[in-house]
Amino acid sequence: MTADADAVPVIAAHGITKRFPGVLANEAVDFQLKQGEIHCLLGENGAGKSTLVNILFGLYQPDEGELYLRGERVRFTSSSDAIAHGIGMVHQHFQLIPVLTVAENIVLGAEPRSGLRLDLRSARIRVEELSRQYGLEIDPGEQVENLSVGEQQRVELIKALYRDAEILILDEPTAVLTPGEVDEFFDVVRSLVAQGKSIVFITHKLREVIAVADRITVMRDGRVVGSADPASATPQSLATLMVGRDVILQIDKQPAHPGAVRLTVSGLEVLDDRGSTTVSNFDLEVRGGEIFGIAGVEGNGQRELVEALTGMRPPVGGHVEIDGVDSTMATPRAISEHGVGHVPEDRNKHGLIGAFTVADNLVLNSYYRKPFARGFVRRQRAVEEQATSLVERYDIRTPGILIPAEHLSGGNQQKVIIARELSRELRVLVVAQPTRGLDVGSIEFIHRRIVEIRDQGVAVLLVSAELDEVLSLSDRIGVLYRGQLVGQYDGAQASRDEIGLLMACGTTEPQAATG
Repeated sequence: MTADADAVPVIAAHGITKRFPGVLANEAVDFQLKQGEIHCLLGENGAGKSTLVNILFGLYQPDEGELYLRGERVRFTSSSDAIAHGIGMVHQHFQLIPVLTVAENIVLGAEPRSGLRLDLRSARIRVEELSRQYGLEIDPGEQVENLSVGEQQRVELIKALYRDAEILILDEPTAVLTPGEVDEFFDVVRSLVAQGKSIVFITHKLREVIAVADRITVMRDGRVVGSADPASATPQSLATLMVGRDVILQIDKQPAHPGAVRLTVSGLEVLDDRGSTTVSNFDLEVRGGEIFGIAGVEGNGQRELVEALTGMRPPVGGHVEIDGVDSTMATPRAISEHGVGHVPEDRNKHGLIGAFTVADNLVLNSYYRKPFARGFVRRQRAVEEQATSLVERYDIRTPGILIPAEHLSGGNQQKVIIARELSRELRVLVVAQPTRGLDVGSIEFIHRRIVEIRDQGVAVLLVSAELDEVLSLSDRIGVLYRGQLVGQYDGAQASRDEIGLLMACGTTEPQAATG
């Protein structure tokens, strides 16, 4: 649905400027959302998109500029204030309590009551009504921890709709969804607009922007640098506008020249946190000088597999060898010292210490060795010289090497991890979800570095929920389904449709109808 060009915007920002210590996050930003449109806000990490929408949602207050809601000037002092004015926001990182039910999460903070008692029956009825109305089918009584990522996102949407949101801000809503879930999500978004909602949609995924947007606004370095019509825009034109230079969207890599086997996995069996087997009878060989990509729907054992290979989770069966040396029960430090680099899927939980400086994060796995330490004495100058060199080499955009890593954008945090892991002698690199939530410029940079490390003779194991990433980077591809490799393919010959079918049901054979 395309909004009337002459209609008063449902929300408008004029001249918004926001400063943080050492950072000009927004500078004189103008933005308008029309009734019944999907307006995509596009830009690199650190471009100022999140700051702008956090101002629209009342989480920040602007230093300069004005907000208008349906033509009336407003000033939101909190998110509760914005919610009361009909604005809802679904954050990239879900704000849900796993041990509570769907209904309990949705009504939390706005609980219906019968007298002094909490009226959960009314809550469940209302959730069911909203689910049916907007095509967001979900069981109100199910615990959130039992839901898939896509289902959890539905809970977040219903939570906003339960509070009568007419304007929805969706921050990177497809970052953790499978290709099938993305298609379903777009159907939901179009249904919401058809029923009168207006949507601000933030994403880095250029093809998705073109598929779903009515209008596109592009930000760079805190400013609006242009707009685009999705009917005529291309991924290449949007990438150029975002980054300010030509961007290579197709990975440029030469054919692999595999050498000796560097990573061997035999009969591996791994349990999840509940004690259930999530990886079983898993066999794999990765040679030096090749990228082996693992495709699969999230929740099929990827996390447990990576943690077992890097020493974070002890397997209960099978063997892992690095260059012929058994590392099955080795510690993370021992595995790292044996030449295994690890880029974890959750950069904030396992990749960085946010309160530590950029310089300290760049030596997290080597701070105790020369030249960064002499005995028990830390050599700060060597740490800072290393950091200065890596910041330049890996294009880490930071005000300084001594600021906390938590102050960097997501893309630059990921570059810190990549720089740390790739700047030492490696035999094997295990990289999980390397570009999740990153912008096109950061994706291009990280993909190039992964190919370079392959060309240096390192065995690379790539685990990614992005099928396009697996297909474009990998020399060989395996599909993980319920903890087992159910198919292996030559990367150059792999069929997207066949791999997608294996990801969904573990077989390429037609499924018999039931019922």
